[in-house]
Amino acid sequence: MNTRLSDQRHTSAFYSDNASFIEALYSRYLQDAASVAPYWRDQFAALDQTADADIIHQLLHEQLKQPRSNAIQPPRNTALPPHARAPLSNPIAIEKQAAVLRLINAYRCCGHQIANLDPIQLYPKPDVADLDPGYHQLSSADFNRVFHTGSLYAPDFVALRDILALLKKVYCGSVGSEYMHITTMPEKRWIQKRLESYQTRPVLEPDDQRWLLTLLTAAEELELHLHTRYVGQKRFSLEGGEALIPLLDELIQRAGRKGIQEIVIGMAHRGRLNVLINTLGKPPQDIFAAFEDQQPHSSHQFAGDVKYHLGFATDIATPGGAVHVALGFNPSHLEIINPVIEGAVRARQRRRGNINGDQVLPVLIHGDAAFSGQGIVMETLQLSQTRGYSTGGTVHIIINNQIGFTTSHPLDTRSTLYCTDVAKMVQTPIFHVNADDPEAVIFVTRLAFDFRHTFKRDVLIDLVCYRRLGHNEADEPAVTQPIMYQKIHQHPTARTLYANYLINHSIITASSAQTLIKNYRTAIAQGVVVARPVLCTLNPVQRANWQPFIGNHWTAPAVTHYPRSQLTALADRLLTVPSDFVLHSRVNKIWAERRQMAQGELPINWGFAETLAYATLITAGHPVRLSGQDSGRGTFFHRHAKIYCQKTGRDYTPLQHLSHEQAAFVAIDSILSEAAVLGFEYGFATATPEGLTLWEAQFGDFANGAQVVIDQFIASAETKWELLCGLVLLLPHGLEGQGAEHSSARLERYLQLCAEHNLQLCIPTTPAQFFHLLRRQIIRPYRHPLIVFTPKSLLRHRLAVSTLDELATGQFQVILPDAAPFNPTQLQRVIFCTGKVYYDLIEARQQCGIETIAIVRLEQLYPFPRDAFLQLLKTYAQVNDIVWCQEEAQNQGAWDLIKHRFHAVLPAGKTIRYIGRPMSAAPAVGKHSIHIAQQQRLIDEAMRV
Repeated sequence: MNTRLSDQRHTSAFYSDNASFIEALYSRYLQDAASVAPYWRDQFAALDQTADADIIHQLLHEQLKQPRSNAIQPPRNTALPPHARAPLSNPIAIEKQAAVLRLINAYRCCGHQIANLDPIQLYPKPDVADLDPGYHQLSSADFNRVFHTGSLYAPDFVALRDILALLKKVYCGSVGSEYMHITTMPEKRWIQKRLESYQTRPVLEPDDQRWLLTLLTAAEELELHLHTRYVGQKRFSLEGGEALIPLLDELIQRAGRKGIQEIVIGMAHRGRLNVLINTLGKPPQDIFAAFEDQQPHSSHQFAGDVKYHLGFATDIATPGGAVHVALGFNPSHLEIINPVIEGAVRARQRRRGNINGDQVLPVLIHGDAAFSGQGIVMETLQLSQTRGYSTGGTVHIIINNQIGFTTSHPLDTRSTLYCTDVAKMVQTPIFHVNADDPEAVIFVTRLAFDFRHTFKRDVLIDLVCYRRLGHNEADEPAVTQPIMYQKIHQHPTARTLYANYLINHSIITASSAQTLIKNYRTAIAQGVVVARPVLCTLNPVQRANWQPFIGNHWTAPAVTHYPRSQLTALADRLLTVPSDFVLHSRVNKIWAERRQMAQGELPINWGFAETLAYATLITAGHPVRLSGQDSGRGTFFHRHAKIYCQKTGRDYTPLQHLSHEQAAFVAIDSILSEAAVLGFEYGFATATPEGLTLWEAQFGDFANGAQVVIDQFIASAETKWELLCGLVLLLPHGLEGQGAEHSSARLERYLQLCAEHNLQLCIPTTPAQFFHLLRRQIIRPYRHPLIVFTPKSLLRHRLAVSTLDELATGQFQVILPDAAPFNPTQLQRVIFCTGKVYYDLIEARQQCGIETIAIVRLEQLYPFPRDAFLQLLKTYAQVNDIVWCQEEAQNQGAWDLIKHRFHAVLPAGKTIRYIGRPMSAAPAVGKHSIHIAQQQRLIDEAMRV
């Protein structure tokens, strides 16, 4: 080859990423040189002047080929075979070569559409014109002709017939691959190499194949056992998708071999019991006891849950050591478990000091209709590569029984071609695989894990199967799906098919296949563990320790005050920024005021008290994680935990620079999501008992978008699953004339959820109260979710301030009595209230010069502070006019859900009455003038004696 041309390979524009473009351009040049741009005309002309056409054509394709270092491939034939020595200077020959490369690309892009993916062959395969050689002007006369294979992992020159055979085997067999939508070339090339080199078949020894049959036998026999022993009971059987069990087994073993030490799995109902018994090694008798309603109750507050919601954790032996595998508890809201698992994984990664995903792996198992239909899937996918939420890639598995709920049809369940298409938005590679080909399932499992482990990105396995029974075992699917279930009833099981395959290849005998069935039936009947050996070897340091928080009461004491001298020292470090850091003028003003606050020259406002609370916790070794849609700065320009240099744009977080020994602090500006982000933070908090985890809604009513997380995890997880969690929700609340939205955090909804001390609901009205409340949440040995209704206008209210001494002394007070120096004998009315309306009331009282009304703030709504309330009533024993005043509508706010608590403790003959807005369908009025008039009316009524 010409030396000059060989050297050009290092600098030429002819490199692999431009393959299709240059092919077409060169073909045009050969037909009409004037049809291409002058630059390219000169480039091609230079080639023509230095070599004959054969060498030019061969060089062009060698330059177009990708680098093949470390490639697993057959030996390459670099010599041009005699029968391929057609005069390549012929434009028709060049066009044929370009057509072959386009055909290869077409199979990579579209081969999955005609792949053999559906075990029951329910729908005819589409006619994909791009996969027809004739579409590319290639005829049967070209099949024996040798062409250059471009970037295909094959010998350089192969007959078209063999190229087609390879393409069909790789892209149209039991595996259908979608990866050409990925824009990152190394990822795309990596997948091509793995697919085309191995040709979608794993290397399995006979022992591996026998083990694979053993797992399929276990999956099938368990379902048959449950079906006959517990007739008609719901179990959401795995029948039709039994390949999930060998898939998970292979995933766990390969992960352990590659250094993964923990796997956290989230899944809904389908196949859950099978996974518990055959993968995680849960004793079968425990599941049987659930069917027979004989589970022991550990406490009177434990209500339990249905068997197919239960979680489990175990340690499984792998070639790389023990792997801790945990299956998360899951409610019936299917995909809502996704962000919860991701949050728990992130916390475990942080505990190990390894947040790149090398040691902890998230695995999410989905249903087909749910994956395409539920928005929480999209929200969770959007978290996958963000800085505050990435877990180093998730392995997604879809149990695709092609039907969703019993009456569903694909035309009614989605608008996309596949249920998996939503994953393409984050450039996730998707591997569809026929669940009746278990060896292909093993290949895809290895491929998917290795991709995730290499690139730290999500990957998706679409396990295309069917559902032998209905949505549940009491259902009759043939009523609405007659054709599908005719095919299913005639279709042999995956275990039967694979056993016959092994028998036909003399790997097992028919009697040994029956022995596997007999052995499993004996084991399951005896209730012994039937999974791989389970261990108990995980280092206790790497587990979340909830023991210190079990059984404690909310009144457990907590020393939350902090020495003034240390507060001042912390404040000084908080207000120190790098010397070259240029603050925004408004932030500079805030910094100047905070310096005065630290010296006691100005009262402390809300934002600074909050920041000091975090500082005291992280310097004591408690990590703090705060997230929300504007958490770093604060929606109301009040926090500034993260500041930005106006000269360079770089950010700086003072709370991360207090001392070398401090715990972590992160303030994350989240994606515009409530459900996924709150679910993530809940999961994070369940694995971080020693730290303070907070989620802040931009406005309190934004939590409406995460109601499923609140109802099915935050409020009820302890009662259902005995799971503790110390998550804090910060919900800005207060009617301020901004309209129906962004006024109310809907505190009535949270009060409705309160029972058995499951939640803490607080409305602190001073910075000091907030300081002590945040510290109490961690210092007190009590871990229950805390809902804080935080202020908006009060963030800068002249009266809503505290002194440094109030942070250095005292504690959180569940009730704040009136501090005015009244003569108790002259009092005519006591007003109980909570939140912002207090400041409206005391300003009105001051303006009117009233000295006969006391105003008391209830700072903790739940658990109701009964003892403190009774003690306070003694102070006002002579007062008969007792009022509850709120700014929310009567059917909203606290009144309707707290008045029974007042009635239960008021002395005989005394009652409490309501003052506030009338009932309303909306949280607030839309016109500011009407809001002002309504607010004035309720204040006037409260002050009228």
